[in-house]
Amino acid sequence: MTTPDGPIEPIAPPLDEEARRRGRRIAISSHPLGMTFSLVFTQHLPTLALVSLGASEAMLGIQSGLGAMDLLRLPALRVVSVLSKRTILIAGQVVALLAAAPLLLFPMLLDQSLRGETERAVAVAMMSLVGVTAAVRVAETVWFPMLRSYVEAERIGRFFGALRSSWHLALIVYYLGASLWLRESPDSYGPLFAVAWGCGLLRILMIRRMPERNERTGQRIRAREAIALLRHEPRLRQYLLGVGFAASIRNSVITFLIVMMRREVGFTDAEVLYTTVASFAGGLASLYPWGLAVDRVGSAPVFRATALAGALLIGGLVFVDHATVPTLLGLIAFFFTFSILNAGFGVADTHVLFGLAPPDAPARTLVIAAVVTSLLASLSPLAVGAGLEWLLAGRETGRVVVYHGFFIGAAICYAMTFVPLRRFRS
Repeated sequence: MTTPDGPIEPIAPPLDEEARRRGRRIAISSHPLGMTFSLVFTQHLPTLALVSLGASEAMLGIQSGLGAMDLLRLPALRVVSVLSKRTILIAGQVVALLAAAPLLLFPMLLDQSLRGETERAVAVAMMSLVGVTAAVRVAETVWFPMLRSYVEAERIGRFFGALRSSWHLALIVYYLGASLWLRESPDSYGPLFAVAWGCGLLRILMIRRMPERNERTGQRIRAREAIALLRHEPRLRQYLLGVGFAASIRNSVITFLIVMMRREVGFTDAEVLYTTVASFAGGLASLYPWGLAVDRVGSAPVFRATALAGALLIGGLVFVDHATVPTLLGLIAFFFTFSILNAGFGVADTHVLFGLAPPDAPARTLVIAAVVTSLLASLSPLAVGAGLEWLLAGRETGRVVVYHGFFIGAAICYAMTFVPLRRFRS
């Protein structure tokens, strides 16, 4: 059969057991390197580095909202019908490395900021972060579709428990080292970015042999086909409403909790990174048990428990107002426990998503889900950052109370995120 796009090739058969096993092995071993590179250049460390350069709350909200670059996954779908997924994955990693290179010269940016050229230094850093995020998001267009071909439905929870545990362990080691480094060398982010850059380079060498199930049938995969799923799949809409809402709240809370700790409460960079270590430790301790639990009882009970408990934790942030040792220990406990809950929510999320994606051609479903979720999660910090900057303008005292008000509102909203997800029981 032929179409205007050319002849339609038959759908590729599933990978054999040996190829699936090799895919799982390479994914689990290479993912810690990939996630170290990705998170170090897109999440907590850039936030601290921008605070060090003197960035405003609005600019920090923009940085946290760069996940909106997931929109690039929609045009990237066209490339999936032309190039192999492995080629797209490697090309995206290479471009991300090139975009990240300016941050290896962070001492020069900091020197610029100290000389009064803050806006220029922040602009260079932001341009680099934009480039990294864009390239990483395009590469991730094919990551979940590749993983989908390695695992059977009844083992999704256990596989992702093992996969995510491996990179959580790697990031615990990284951030422990980073916190010790910053304690001795404050604001010295260049070497930390360089280590993560090296991890990204090593990952390319490891993923060259990843197997894939071919989705190139001779037809273009169009963005509008993925978008059409939102109209025709009510269960997908329910899933995206709950998961996107939860992600937007989590992203905003963590971003501006870090900003409040560093800028308003007075914790050092090294102390803030201890909470980041606690966050990854919570994931490491709980991901595999959560995988077993989700495979056994389904996703809905996990969504409900983690949303309600997470709301209580967020509400407790109103007690953070001074940089004392007990407060720091309390925040470490918050990040550890919140990460445990987030790990459970995330495994349940992936379990539902993989169940909604057809195994022979999952790209459309997985990409539109990632785009919508990321867009919601990215717009929220932009709005919160702009709102906080407006409320804090000209305010010399009581600034931390503004953050407390935001956390109360976020807690109430987070408690409601499980409502659209309550039907996903198996």
